Amino acid sequence: MLCCLESEDFADEPCDSHTIELTDKGYRCAIDVPSVLYKYIIGKKGETRKRLESDTKTSVNIPKQGVEGRLVIITGAQKASVSSAVTRIEVLIESFRRKQPFTHFLSFPLNHPQIQEGFLRFKDEVVEQCSQGNGVDESIFQNPAKLHLTVGTLALLSETEVNRACKQLQMCQEFIRNFTVQQPLTLEVTGIEYMNDDPGMVDILYAKISVKDGSDKLQAIADKLVEHFVSRLMCKEWDRVKLHGTIMNTLFRKEPSGNKFAEDRGGPGKNMRDREAFDARNILKNFGSFHFGEFDLNAVHISQRYSSDCTGYYTSAGSVSFS
Repeated sequence: MLCCLESEDFADEPCDSHTIELTDKGYRCAIDVPSVLYKYIIGKKGETRKRLESDTKTSVNIPKQGVEGRLVIITGAQKASVSSAVTRIEVLIESFRRKQPFTHFLSFPLNHPQIQEGFLRFKDEVVEQCSQGNGVDESIFQNPAKLHLTVGTLALLSETEVNRACKQLQMCQEFIRNFTVQQPLTLEVTGIEYMNDDPGMVDILYAKISVKDGSDKLQAIADKLVEHFVSRLMCKEWDRVKLHGTIMNTLFRKEPSGNKFAEDRGGPGKNMRDREAFDARNILKNFGSFHFGEFDLNAVHISQRYSSDCTGYYTSAGSVSFS
Protein backbone atom coordinates (compact mmCIF):
# COMPACT_ATOMS: atom_id res chain seq x y z
CA MET A 1 0.00 0.00 0.00
CA LEU A 2 2.93 2.35 0.62
CA CYS A 3 3.81 2.36 -3.05
CA CYS A 4 0.66 4.38 -3.68
CA LEU A 5 2.07 7.26 -1.69
CA GLU A 6 5.36 8.08 -3.36
CA SER A 7 5.77 11.84 -3.02
CA GLU A 8 7.12 12.41 -6.50
CA ASP A 9 3.90 11.01 -7.97
CA PHE A 10 1.40 13.20 -6.18
CA ALA A 11 3.05 16.14 -4.38
CA ASP A 12 2.12 18.73 -7.00
CA GLU A 13 -1.33 17.43 -7.97
CA PRO A 14 -4.19 19.85 -7.24
CA CYS A 15 -7.30 19.00 -5.21
CA ASP A 16 -10.30 20.22 -7.19
CA SER A 17 -13.08 17.98 -5.89
CA HIS A 18 -13.10 19.11 -2.24
CA THR A 19 -13.25 22.46 -0.48
CA ILE A 20 -10.20 23.37 1.56
CA GLU A 21 -11.14 25.80 4.32
CA LEU A 22 -8.95 28.37 6.04
CA THR A 23 -9.26 28.14 9.82
CA ASP A 24 -7.56 29.94 12.69
CA LYS A 25 -5.15 26.97 12.93
CA GLY A 26 -4.34 26.59 9.24
CA TYR A 27 -6.17 24.71 6.50
CA ARG A 28 -8.77 21.94 6.74
CA CYS A 29 -10.49 19.58 4.31
CA ALA A 30 -13.19 16.99 5.06
CA ILE A 31 -13.63 13.87 2.89
CA ASP A 32 -16.59 11.52 2.98
CA VAL A 33 -15.05 8.02 2.96
CA PRO A 34 -17.02 4.77 3.45
CA SER A 35 -15.95 3.18 6.73
CA VAL A 36 -15.00 -0.10 5.02
CA LEU A 37 -12.15 1.81 3.33
CA TYR A 38 -10.69 3.39 6.47
CA LYS A 39 -8.24 0.52 6.90
CA TYR A 40 -6.61 1.27 3.57
CA ILE A 41 -5.84 4.84 4.63
CA ILE A 42 -4.49 3.62 7.97
CA GLY A 43 -2.43 0.73 6.59
CA LYS A 44 -0.70 -2.06 8.49
CA LYS A 45 0.16 -0.83 12.00
CA GLY A 46 -0.77 2.68 10.87
CA GLU A 47 2.18 2.90 8.46
CA THR A 48 0.25 4.27 5.49
CA ARG A 49 -1.23 7.16 7.48
CA LYS A 50 2.13 7.90 9.14
CA ARG A 51 3.85 8.03 5.77
CA LEU A 52 1.11 10.24 4.34
CA GLU A 53 1.28 12.68 7.25
CA SER A 54 5.07 12.79 7.15
CA ASP A 55 5.32 13.36 3.40
CA THR A 56 2.65 16.07 3.27
CA LYS A 57 3.19 17.63 6.70
CA THR A 58 -0.48 17.22 7.55
CA SER A 59 -2.59 15.49 10.18
CA VAL A 60 -5.18 12.92 9.09
CA ASN A 61 -8.03 12.17 11.51
CA ILE A 62 -9.96 8.99 10.71
CA PRO A 63 -13.19 7.97 12.51
CA LYS A 64 -13.35 4.61 14.26
CA GLN A 65 -13.94 1.60 12.01
CA GLY A 66 -17.62 1.02 11.27
CA VAL A 67 -18.71 4.57 12.08
CA GLU A 68 -20.66 6.03 9.14
CA GLY A 69 -21.64 9.64 8.64
CA ARG A 70 -18.38 11.03 10.01
CA LEU A 71 -15.68 12.50 7.79
CA VAL A 72 -11.96 11.97 7.36
CA ILE A 73 -10.41 15.30 8.32
CA ILE A 74 -7.09 16.53 6.88
CA THR A 75 -5.46 19.56 8.47
CA GLY A 76 -2.19 21.38 7.81
CA ALA A 77 -0.39 24.69 7.92
CA GLN A 78 -0.20 25.01 4.12
CA LYS A 79 -3.08 24.73 1.66
CA ALA A 80 -0.86 22.92 -0.85
CA SER A 81 0.03 20.30 1.76
CA VAL A 82 -3.62 19.59 2.53
CA SER A 83 -4.41 19.48 -1.18
CA SER A 84 -1.61 16.94 -1.76
CA ALA A 85 -2.81 14.77 1.13
CA VAL A 86 -6.39 14.82 -0.14
CA THR A 87 -5.28 13.81 -3.63
CA ARG A 88 -3.23 10.90 -2.31
CA ILE A 89 -6.11 9.68 -0.17
CA GLU A 90 -8.46 9.85 -3.13
CA VAL A 91 -6.06 7.83 -5.31
CA LEU A 92 -5.53 5.31 -2.53
CA ILE A 93 -9.27 4.91 -1.90
CA GLU A 94 -10.09 4.56 -5.58
CA SER A 95 -7.49 1.84 -6.09
CA PHE A 96 -9.04 -0.26 -3.31
CA ARG A 97 -12.63 0.64 -4.17
CA ARG A 98 -12.20 -1.12 -7.51
CA LYS A 99 -11.42 -4.32 -5.62
CA GLN A 100 -14.61 -4.27 -3.55
CA PRO A 101 -17.36 -6.75 -4.49
CA PHE A 102 -20.55 -5.22 -5.81
CA THR A 103 -23.29 -4.59 -3.25
CA HIS A 104 -26.17 -3.54 -5.50
CA PHE A 105 -27.17 -3.88 -9.13
CA LEU A 106 -29.51 -2.23 -11.61
CA SER A 107 -32.21 -4.77 -12.39
CA PHE A 108 -35.29 -5.40 -14.47
CA PRO A 109 -37.52 -7.82 -12.51
CA LEU A 110 -38.66 -10.91 -14.42
CA ASN A 111 -40.61 -12.37 -11.50
CA HIS A 112 -44.08 -11.68 -12.88
CA PRO A 113 -46.49 -14.49 -11.87
CA GLN A 114 -46.84 -15.69 -15.46
CA ILE A 115 -43.06 -15.93 -15.90
CA GLN A 116 -42.67 -17.69 -12.55
CA GLU A 117 -45.32 -20.20 -13.59
CA GLY A 118 -43.57 -20.84 -16.91
CA PHE A 119 -40.21 -21.14 -15.19
CA LEU A 120 -41.51 -23.71 -12.69
CA ARG A 121 -42.99 -25.71 -15.57
CA PHE A 122 -39.60 -25.55 -17.32
CA LYS A 123 -37.83 -26.67 -14.16
CA ASP A 124 -40.14 -29.65 -13.60
CA GLU A 125 -39.82 -30.84 -17.21
CA VAL A 126 -36.04 -30.42 -17.30
CA VAL A 127 -35.57 -32.31 -14.03
CA GLU A 128 -37.85 -35.09 -15.28
CA GLN A 129 -36.24 -35.44 -18.71
CA CYS A 130 -32.61 -34.31 -18.36
CA SER A 131 -31.31 -35.06 -14.87
CA GLN A 132 -29.81 -38.51 -15.42
CA GLY A 133 -26.18 -38.30 -14.32
CA ASN A 134 -25.22 -35.07 -16.10
CA GLY A 135 -24.95 -32.58 -13.22
CA VAL A 136 -28.54 -31.37 -13.43
CA ASP A 137 -30.55 -31.27 -10.20
CA GLU A 138 -33.19 -29.03 -8.67
CA SER A 139 -30.71 -27.03 -6.60
CA ILE A 140 -29.08 -25.30 -9.58
CA PHE A 141 -32.29 -23.59 -10.72
CA GLN A 142 -32.90 -19.95 -9.91
CA ASN A 143 -35.34 -18.95 -7.20
CA PRO A 144 -38.43 -18.00 -9.28
CA ALA A 145 -39.12 -14.96 -7.08
CA LYS A 146 -35.66 -13.61 -7.94
CA LEU A 147 -35.79 -13.93 -11.73
CA HIS A 148 -34.28 -10.76 -13.18
CA LEU A 149 -32.12 -9.06 -15.77
CA THR A 150 -28.90 -7.53 -14.47
CA VAL A 151 -28.21 -4.21 -16.20
CA GLY A 152 -25.07 -3.18 -14.30
CA THR A 153 -23.37 -3.74 -10.94
CA LEU A 154 -22.67 -1.11 -8.27
CA ALA A 155 -20.34 -1.08 -5.26
CA LEU A 156 -22.18 1.24 -2.86
CA LEU A 157 -20.18 1.22 0.34
CA SER A 158 -22.23 3.51 2.59
CA GLU A 159 -25.75 4.81 3.00
CA THR A 160 -24.58 8.09 1.49
CA GLU A 161 -23.49 6.29 -1.66
CA VAL A 162 -26.78 4.36 -1.84
CA ASN A 163 -28.71 7.64 -1.63
CA ARG A 164 -26.47 9.17 -4.27
CA ALA A 165 -27.11 6.24 -6.61
CA CYS A 166 -30.87 6.55 -6.08
CA LYS A 167 -30.70 10.23 -7.03
CA GLN A 168 -28.77 9.32 -10.16
CA LEU A 169 -31.44 6.78 -11.10
CA GLN A 170 -34.13 9.44 -10.71
CA MET A 171 -32.16 11.57 -13.16
CA CYS A 172 -32.62 8.78 -15.71
CA GLN A 173 -36.41 8.89 -15.55
CA GLU A 174 -36.79 11.39 -18.40
CA PHE A 175 -34.82 9.44 -21.00
CA ILE A 176 -36.41 6.15 -19.88
CA ARG A 177 -39.89 7.54 -20.43
CA ASN A 178 -38.83 9.01 -23.75
CA PHE A 179 -38.01 5.45 -24.88
CA THR A 180 -41.17 3.90 -23.41
CA VAL A 181 -43.53 6.78 -24.30
CA GLN A 182 -44.62 6.53 -20.66
CA GLN A 183 -45.94 3.00 -21.16
CA PRO A 184 -44.81 -0.39 -19.79
CA LEU A 185 -42.79 -2.56 -22.17
CA THR A 186 -44.38 -5.89 -23.08
CA LEU A 187 -41.62 -8.50 -22.97
CA GLU A 188 -41.51 -12.06 -24.27
CA VAL A 189 -39.37 -14.63 -22.48
CA THR A 190 -38.74 -17.37 -25.01
CA GLY A 191 -35.76 -19.63 -25.62
CA ILE A 192 -32.59 -20.46 -23.74
CA GLU A 193 -28.88 -19.91 -24.39
CA TYR A 194 -25.43 -20.42 -22.89
CA MET A 195 -22.20 -18.41 -23.12
CA ASN A 196 -19.25 -20.80 -23.18
CA ASP A 197 -17.97 -22.93 -26.09
CA ASP A 198 -18.95 -26.38 -24.83
CA PRO A 199 -22.67 -27.11 -24.25
CA GLY A 200 -21.61 -30.29 -22.47
CA MET A 201 -19.85 -28.27 -19.73
CA VAL A 202 -22.09 -25.35 -18.79
CA ASP A 203 -22.20 -23.32 -15.57
CA ILE A 204 -25.01 -20.90 -16.40
CA LEU A 205 -28.08 -21.18 -18.60
CA TYR A 206 -30.04 -18.07 -19.57
CA ALA A 207 -33.53 -17.25 -20.77
CA LYS A 208 -33.77 -15.01 -23.83
CA ILE A 209 -35.67 -11.74 -23.47
CA SER A 210 -37.16 -9.58 -26.23
CA VAL A 211 -39.61 -6.71 -26.57
CA LYS A 212 -42.84 -8.02 -28.09
CA ASP A 213 -43.07 -5.25 -30.70
CA GLY A 214 -39.62 -6.20 -32.00
CA SER A 215 -38.01 -2.91 -31.01
CA ASP A 216 -34.69 -2.42 -29.24
CA LYS A 217 -36.19 -0.14 -26.56
CA LEU A 218 -35.14 -2.35 -23.64
CA GLN A 219 -31.59 -2.64 -24.96
CA ALA A 220 -31.44 1.12 -25.51
CA ILE A 221 -32.65 1.82 -21.95
CA ALA A 222 -30.15 -0.66 -20.48
CA ASP A 223 -27.23 0.76 -22.46
CA LYS A 224 -28.17 4.33 -21.56
CA LEU A 225 -28.47 3.45 -17.86
CA VAL A 226 -25.00 1.91 -17.78
CA GLU A 227 -23.58 4.86 -19.72
CA HIS A 228 -25.08 7.25 -17.17
CA PHE A 229 -23.77 5.40 -14.12
CA VAL A 230 -20.34 4.80 -15.69
CA SER A 231 -20.02 8.53 -16.36
CA ARG A 232 -20.66 9.10 -12.64
CA LEU A 233 -17.98 6.52 -11.76
CA MET A 234 -20.60 4.38 -10.05
CA CYS A 235 -20.70 1.41 -12.42
CA LYS A 236 -18.12 -0.72 -14.17
CA GLU A 237 -17.96 -0.05 -17.90
CA TRP A 238 -19.48 -2.71 -20.13
CA ASP A 239 -19.14 -2.79 -23.92
CA ARG A 240 -22.83 -3.64 -24.28
CA VAL A 241 -25.41 -4.87 -21.81
CA LYS A 242 -26.36 -8.47 -22.51
CA LEU A 243 -30.08 -8.86 -21.85
CA HIS A 244 -30.67 -12.34 -20.49
CA GLY A 245 -32.05 -13.81 -17.31
CA THR A 246 -30.23 -16.50 -15.34
CA ILE A 247 -32.41 -19.59 -14.92
CA MET A 248 -29.76 -22.19 -13.97
CA ASN A 249 -26.44 -21.56 -12.25
CA THR A 250 -24.00 -24.01 -10.67
CA LEU A 251 -23.27 -21.43 -7.96
CA PHE A 252 -26.67 -22.44 -6.57
CA ARG A 253 -25.73 -26.11 -6.32
CA LYS A 254 -26.52 -27.82 -3.04
CA GLU A 255 -23.57 -29.07 -1.00
CA PRO A 256 -23.46 -32.67 0.22
CA SER A 257 -24.41 -31.31 3.65
CA GLY A 258 -27.68 -30.02 2.21
CA ASN A 259 -26.72 -26.34 2.31
CA LYS A 260 -27.04 -24.32 -0.87
CA PHE A 261 -24.36 -22.09 -2.28
CA ALA A 262 -26.25 -18.85 -2.36
CA GLU A 263 -24.95 -16.35 -4.89
CA ASP A 264 -28.50 -15.31 -5.79
CA ARG A 265 -30.27 -16.85 -2.82
CA GLY A 266 -29.30 -14.48 -0.03
CA GLY A 267 -25.64 -15.18 0.70
CA PRO A 268 -22.14 -15.39 -0.80
CA GLY A 269 -21.66 -17.86 -3.62
CA LYS A 270 -19.44 -20.86 -4.09
CA ASN A 271 -15.84 -20.44 -5.16
CA MET A 272 -15.71 -20.28 -8.96
CA ARG A 273 -12.97 -22.92 -9.13
CA ASP A 274 -15.08 -25.41 -7.17
CA ARG A 275 -18.13 -25.27 -9.43
CA GLU A 276 -19.40 -28.49 -10.96
CA ALA A 277 -20.58 -27.85 -14.53
CA PHE A 278 -23.59 -29.60 -16.06
CA ASP A 279 -24.33 -31.07 -19.48
CA ALA A 280 -26.85 -28.78 -21.18
CA ARG A 281 -27.03 -30.50 -24.56
CA ASN A 282 -30.32 -32.30 -23.99
CA ILE A 283 -31.82 -29.23 -22.34
CA LEU A 284 -30.89 -27.09 -25.34
CA LYS A 285 -32.20 -29.75 -27.73
CA ASN A 286 -35.53 -30.29 -25.97
CA PHE A 287 -36.19 -26.82 -24.56
CA GLY A 288 -34.27 -24.47 -26.85
CA SER A 289 -37.42 -22.57 -27.82
CA PHE A 290 -39.30 -22.95 -24.52
CA HIS A 291 -41.87 -20.20 -23.96
CA PHE A 292 -41.82 -18.94 -20.37
CA GLY A 293 -44.48 -16.30 -21.00
CA GLU A 294 -44.88 -12.59 -21.53
CA PHE A 295 -45.50 -9.66 -19.21
CA ASP A 296 -45.43 -5.88 -18.90
CA LEU A 297 -42.17 -4.54 -17.47
CA ASN A 298 -42.73 -1.21 -15.79
CA ALA A 299 -39.67 -0.40 -13.65
CA VAL A 300 -35.92 -0.53 -13.18
CA HIS A 301 -34.59 -1.03 -9.65
CA ILE A 302 -31.41 -0.55 -7.67
CA SER A 303 -31.49 -3.97 -6.04
CA GLN A 304 -29.51 -4.95 -2.96
CA ARG A 305 -27.43 -8.07 -3.32
CA TYR A 306 -28.10 -10.95 -0.87
CA SER A 307 -31.50 -9.59 0.19
CA SER A 308 -35.21 -10.32 -0.11
CA ASP A 309 -38.33 -8.21 0.27
CA CYS A 310 -41.84 -9.38 1.18
CA THR A 311 -42.40 -10.70 -2.37
CA GLY A 312 -39.17 -12.71 -2.38
CA TYR A 313 -37.49 -10.35 -4.85
CA TYR A 314 -34.38 -8.37 -3.96
CA THR A 315 -34.85 -5.41 -1.62
CA SER A 316 -35.07 -2.24 -3.69
CA ALA A 317 -33.07 0.81 -2.64
CA GLY A 318 -34.79 2.86 -5.34
CA SER A 319 -36.66 2.53 -8.59
CA VAL A 320 -38.00 4.42 -11.60
CA SER A 321 -41.20 3.43 -13.40
CA PHE A 322 -41.63 3.39 -17.17
CA SER A 323 -45.08 4.98 -17.07
